[in-house]
Amino acid sequence: MSRRAWLWVAFFVVHVLVSVLGWIEPNEPMGDVYLVYEKWSSAFLNGGTYSYTDSLKGVTVSQYVGYVGLDVSWVYPQLALVPMLLTWLLGWVIGYTPAWAVMVTALDAAAFAVLIGRGRAAGRTLAGAFWLAFILLLGPVALYRIDAITVPLGILGCLWLIGRPWLGSVLLAVATWMKVWPAALLAAAVIAVRRRAAIVGGALVVSALTLGTVILLGGGSYAFGFISDQAGRDLQVEAPVSTFYLWDYMLDGSSATFYDPDLLTFEIYGPYVNTVIPIMTPLLAVVVLAVAALGAYKAWRKASFVSLFPPLALALVTAFIAFNKVGSPQYIVWISVPLILGLTLDRRRWVKPAILALGICLTTQIIYPLTYYDLLKAFPFPVVVITIRNALMIALFVWSTVLVARTRVRHRRSVGGLAEPAPESVLTGGL
Repeated sequence: MSRRAWLWVAFFVVHVLVSVLGWIEPNEPMGDVYLVYEKWSSAFLNGGTYSYTDSLKGVTVSQYVGYVGLDVSWVYPQLALVPMLLTWLLGWVIGYTPAWAVMVTALDAAAFAVLIGRGRAAGRTLAGAFWLAFILLLGPVALYRIDAITVPLGILGCLWLIGRPWLGSVLLAVATWMKVWPAALLAAAVIAVRRRAAIVGGALVVSALTLGTVILLGGGSYAFGFISDQAGRDLQVEAPVSTFYLWDYMLDGSSATFYDPDLLTFEIYGPYVNTVIPIMTPLLAVVVLAVAALGAYKAWRKASFVSLFPPLALALVTAFIAFNKVGSPQYIVWISVPLILGLTLDRRRWVKPAILALGICLTTQIIYPLTYYDLLKAFPFPVVVITIRNALMIALFVWSTVLVARTRVRHRRSVGGLAEPAPESVLTGGL
């Protein structure tokens, strides 16, 4: 078989295997899909009411959930509801959770087809293989979360930023209105892409249409509820900042974990935690702005898209994780997008950080779902593993930021009386 055929065989093997792992690994790795996505979308289709059968009592129970993002505050931006609703097109037949896996696989297949093309370009082939390894090592959370919808949109958006900037911007904006993290990709695009008007214009059109629809449906007061909901959260167990508290808990200090029933997450408290929590959001903002300013300076000095955008996008995305007080395991899928683009454009430079990212994936799956219960009890093995994972994430942030700082600026030269072509020109036909 051809290299392209082998890649497609691997694609389906990986997606089927990881989909099945969601059913057999411990600690409910598919929980978000059947516990909240199904509930929210079902209520939206049934007058705001969710009905289910109590298996113990044998009776049907109904509860008013509301129209999330419209008449009740929601943790996600409003477009996140779209894939949750679309899942029901097949969910009525095979069940909601399997239908979700099918939908994610279909979206991944569309992005994978564009990424590998005819399977002849070494960079694209390596990027496709890396993506499959990434999904396999990260495990079920790579598929069974809303973040899995935004990844193929992010890949397509980044691949089309040069040749089709309007379309690329629209896809990234749609992804941002599902989960905020692709805003980092949009910010990097505004800085690094020359056709900034197209990038800003596409994002504004999507935002205007989304907000206009939300307001027309009566949800204006909840349009940005996802921002306040995230800002008000405590320290999640998996966040890098929580590493100190996990070690304190393991060594019989005063730290401990607790469950937040509203957000369905485990969080941690300990010494000075009430001082740390309000610091984290401003710290995240400062770091992101500093990285963006560095990228803007390089763009002002005429750094090329090829050399600037991938490391800038990765630096912004990893900052969103490394300095975040939440740190859910599915956040790791975010780093796949800039790494895939980096491998596509310059595979030799990006192989080492890609390998580092695969280590982040493996350690994340070991933590969740495989040893998550032990982590909540601060047993030594998972605490050491998550410490390694968080250190690798910080290392990836540092590497990408240093690469942005070292990005070469363009000095216009002439060769034989002709201006030297811009490196971006090689992308307009291929991406």
